[in-house]
Amino acid sequence: MEEMDKWNETTSIQVTEFILLGITDHPDLQIPLFFVFLFIYVITAVGNLGLIILTKIDSHLKTPMYFFLRNLAFIDLGYSTAIGPKMLVNFVVEKNIISYTGCATQLVVFVTLIISELFMLSVMAYDRYVAICNPLLYMVTMSDRMCCILVVIPYLYSSCEALLTTIKIFSSSFWKSNVISHFYCDSLPLLSILCKDAKDVELIILSLSAFNLISSLLVVLVSYGLILVAILRMNSAEGRRKAFSTCGSHLTVVVVFYGTLTFMYLQPHSSHSFDTDKVASVFYTLVIPMLNPLIYSLRNKEVKGALKRALENQYKCLL
Repeated sequence: MEEMDKWNETTSIQVTEFILLGITDHPDLQIPLFFVFLFIYVITAVGNLGLIILTKIDSHLKTPMYFFLRNLAFIDLGYSTAIGPKMLVNFVVEKNIISYTGCATQLVVFVTLIISELFMLSVMAYDRYVAICNPLLYMVTMSDRMCCILVVIPYLYSSCEALLTTIKIFSSSFWKSNVISHFYCDSLPLLSILCKDAKDVELIILSLSAFNLISSLLVVLVSYGLILVAILRMNSAEGRRKAFSTCGSHLTVVVVFYGTLTFMYLQPHSSHSFDTDKVASVFYTLVIPMLNPLIYSLRNKEVKGALKRALENQYKCLL
């Protein structure tokens, strides 16, 4: 037995493609799930594209808050597209295969955008803090230059971390198999099929994940703590109501997104299950990107007003 383990550690498999086990191995569920996730992806694409276009063309939505919201919609559309279409194809083909290069590319894109979303949510929390606590200096503090810096830095940082993670995983040529127990190429399922000891790589990934979650969440908590203090000091009930309403949509998205990721990456190793991970992954890779534009559209009067104006203009053009 020891000789066999030693042979496995010194024998490499030339991997050119991976087999994705997918969400379920029940054939009867493949087609129903295909239509369910097709519907989710279509709503996601339409909702986020619509939000991107609306915040770009409507003159009433040319504020920093909607600039950040447009980037959030771009991120949601990006990582759901990196995973959704491939997953849909896998529901209707006999063998769920992804190429070696395709797997690495999917991992880089996904990690880049999911980390970007974490810090974009914290940037949006800071934006709400400035708007409510320092309204007279809002446009000075959140200048075009500052907004660009607050968006570019998360993209650059997340890209570097995604490349580091991918290189660490794919630089190894020792694999137990090419079967990934997931419906897309994620870091933890990939680590589980490495032949050599991957504890150092896993430690790096989990440490960075914990840092990203804690640091970005800390910005959110501090921002909303200061916002709450400022709101409680307001004399006007109407002012407090308006302040709460500007934060409601963002706070809802934050709770759902951070809650899911915390459950996914910081659960104890003893209770770790790839089946549980799949359920959580479906939620934050496909369901949350669908919910975000709906939350911001249904709870935001300015977005609803912009949508109404856009539809009226389109109707006039058709006439």
